Amino acid sequence: VHPQPCHSLDAHHQPSLPLADFNYGADEYDAEGNEEPKALPEGSETMPYIDESPTMSPQLSARGQESGDGVSPTPSDGLSTGGERDAGKGLEMRKLVLSGFLASEEIYINQLEALLLPMKPLKATATTSQPVLTLQQIETIFYKIQDIYEIHKEFYDSLCPKVQQWDSNVTMGHLFQKLASQLGVYKAFVDNYKIALETAEKCSQSNYQFQKISEELKVKGPKDSKESHTSVTMEALLYKPIDRVTRSTLVLHDLLKHTPSDHPDYPLLQDALRISQNFLSSINEDIDPRRTAVTTPKGETRQLVKDGFLVELSEGSRKLRHVFLFTDVLLCAKLKKTAVGKHQQYDCKWYVPLADLVFPSPEESEHCPQVHVIPDHELEDMKMKISAIKSEVQKEKANKGQSRAIERLKKKMFENEFWLLLNSPAIPFRIHNRNGKVRIAGGVEGLIPPCAHPATSPFLLQSYLFLLSSDYERSEWREAIQKLQKKDLQAFVLSSVELQVLTGSCFKLRTVHNIPVTSNKDDDESPGLYGFLHVIVHSAKGFKQSANLYCTLEVDSFGYFVSKAKTRVFRDTTEPQWNEEFEIELEGSQSLRILCYEKCYDKTKLNKDNNEIVDKIMGKGQIQLDPQAVQTKNWHMDVIEMNGIKVEFSMKFTSRDMSLKRTPSKKQTGVFGVKISVVTKRERSKVPYIVRQCIEEVEKRGIEEVGIYRISGVATDIQALKAVFDANNKDILVMLSDMDINAIAGTLKLYFRELPEPLLTDRLYPAFMEGIALSDPAAKENCMMHLLRSLPDPNLITFLFLLEHLKRVAEKEPINKMSLHNLATVFGPTLLRPSEGESKGHLTLASDIWSHDVMAQVQVLLYYLQHPPISFTELKRNTLYFSTDV
Repeated sequence: VHPQPCHSLDAHHQPSLPLADFNYGADEYDAEGNEEPKALPEGSETMPYIDESPTMSPQLSARGQESGDGVSPTPSDGLSTGGERDAGKGLEMRKLVLSGFLASEEIYINQLEALLLPMKPLKATATTSQPVLTLQQIETIFYKIQDIYEIHKEFYDSLCPKVQQWDSNVTMGHLFQKLASQLGVYKAFVDNYKIALETAEKCSQSNYQFQKISEELKVKGPKDSKESHTSVTMEALLYKPIDRVTRSTLVLHDLLKHTPSDHPDYPLLQDALRISQNFLSSINEDIDPRRTAVTTPKGETRQLVKDGFLVELSEGSRKLRHVFLFTDVLLCAKLKKTAVGKHQQYDCKWYVPLADLVFPSPEESEHCPQVHVIPDHELEDMKMKISAIKSEVQKEKANKGQSRAIERLKKKMFENEFWLLLNSPAIPFRIHNRNGKVRIAGGVEGLIPPCAHPATSPFLLQSYLFLLSSDYERSEWREAIQKLQKKDLQAFVLSSVELQVLTGSCFKLRTVHNIPVTSNKDDDESPGLYGFLHVIVHSAKGFKQSANLYCTLEVDSFGYFVSKAKTRVFRDTTEPQWNEEFEIELEGSQSLRILCYEKCYDKTKLNKDNNEIVDKIMGKGQIQLDPQAVQTKNWHMDVIEMNGIKVEFSMKFTSRDMSLKRTPSKKQTGVFGVKISVVTKRERSKVPYIVRQCIEEVEKRGIEEVGIYRISGVATDIQALKAVFDANNKDILVMLSDMDINAIAGTLKLYFRELPEPLLTDRLYPAFMEGIALSDPAAKENCMMHLLRSLPDPNLITFLFLLEHLKRVAEKEPINKMSLHNLATVFGPTLLRPSEGESKGHLTLASDIWSHDVMAQVQVLLYYLQHPPISFTELKRNTLYFSTDV
């Protein structure tokens, strides 16, 4: 490790400069951070949280790596590797921590020096006939800076040689203890800080000469750095001492972590840390940047209320943002790209004071651009890819594979999950700034609002658009903002430094640290549930007045929530009794959400944007899906309380391997669970009656239903239809005409799912898997047609009948949103998945093998769906050319 070379900073040196010499060049680094900086201007900003990753050797000084004078990132220079000497390693880590701290301490001293530089000439003019500032103003603005400078100067000069001549016996705890004991000076500085800032700002406004001085103070670059000076505002420099106390406390944490408890420094560092922490908690909350950045215009503490990752539609493309809701402002930021080991920072994209923030009415939203929705099949494809990579990771781990291969797979998985996170949300969440002008970093105003066309509508509000995957989340954000808006809020503009401080505080204050993708999870975290959750929504009570009410169910998969089921609307009641059962597929889910809505029938409010949900949320609640509690054969009853409303529901869970079973029916008189050949022979039909009736009904009144075959029907309705078909009841047709169309579609799917062997047969399953994997189109065509020919007649005729129906459904895709790919995803496994006996060898990890097989099953059905019409007679006529051997 190459220590920082010390250069004595003359202790008696009083920085002075004649006033006439203030010619500050304006062409250097803009410390307001409006651009991505070429080099970080103020070294203390790069101070990393070494606590997060002590093995990273931080490059702390503001100069680049190439100067060769920072902390060497390679452990070869004396860092003992492996388990050779833990104590030694701890001492080496101390040296790393100290070298880094020393580099930032040098920068801090340079910053204090830059702040003191104008003080002497200002004092000199204060007694002349043309003072720039009065002595009182100078005293207020520069209060205690000289004392702080001297304390740190002495500390630096004592610590530097110890780090340079490093050996295992070096002690420096007494230096930190002394530094901590002098925090009283900081207390005085902190108490005066706000007045100092206000005085400096007032003086800047009233005196041009002082404004020029305070806008560009020259901070000396660290020794050996390429940049000799950087320009920083006085406002930014006055904040440094406050920042420094927090940083010093963090360094004490790190030092203690790497100091053996029997080392003479240990009790001294412990004492210093205790003093520092007590000091931090005692100083004004509105000053401590770890808890809050600055204060609201009314002098109250500005606190972080909520934060999270949201997708913003910005200039036509989707961007992942980290959004922070403070007491009186909504701030939209993105994480800056930083070098490894550097302290990560946020970049503010825009902010809106809550006093100016309004939610648009549906009419206003019409002027805004339509959201480009990614087709479902692309999202499904990506989910399949992610599942496949997951299974590869599991296999690598099981085979004790190379960590590099696993890392590569994880990286690929992260990229795919990130794409899904970015592209799946489609529910718009719009925010307007009633002030009309854009507020961006540094209070710069005047970008063209994305929803306004200046030529035609100069008065349209500045608007921002987020896309969310769940209405639950959207209402959480909206409610949090509206709750804060009930207070008497004032509009304001943040100065560039205030914005810098507020954005800087985001990193420390944030509650959501990682992008919500599964590849960010630790291996020991619960992978969630894979399989089917059966939920019965019974009833709700607690409504003040009668209304038209319904519920929706959301579950999380792939890191975000999606709406999976919806009850019927119960009209004009305060106590709806739905008693509807749903089967929801879980893909690594950990939570279930229930939302209760009042249906809106007002035509004027219905929006053209088909993803806009205008119904009013009456209440919402969430429960964790505890694998132990849920995985029982019996129903588990529960109540979710929300806004005084209680919703009763029951649930049970079947794991995927259980739900994959095809069990033949014991009663051979019905149709469900009975071989298709038996049913067609009994009925003297080519296609089972149940298949013909359900398809006819769907084509009559469900072909334009959004999500037909994808949206779950009510399970109780499906069971009723199943019973009627099994009993061959005379009332089938009457019942079909009255039944919800999703229940009829669900009954058809259930029929195929419960066949004792799949429609495309167990015998041919391996051949279908091999055929679809062929790459030569002619060979594939030959093989796939030959396989169809090899099916028994009832299976083949029924399959072709279903195929033509699904193609007709897909023709209505612009209306029903069901593409061929969507239909293949729904029906592929249902028609191909082998029965229990065949698939015994397949079931290792329900989630991963499943994904691989399912991908192929979907591809098989998709092949036939995309194929030109296939006729039974044509197929049979060509039999001669092929061997019938499969």
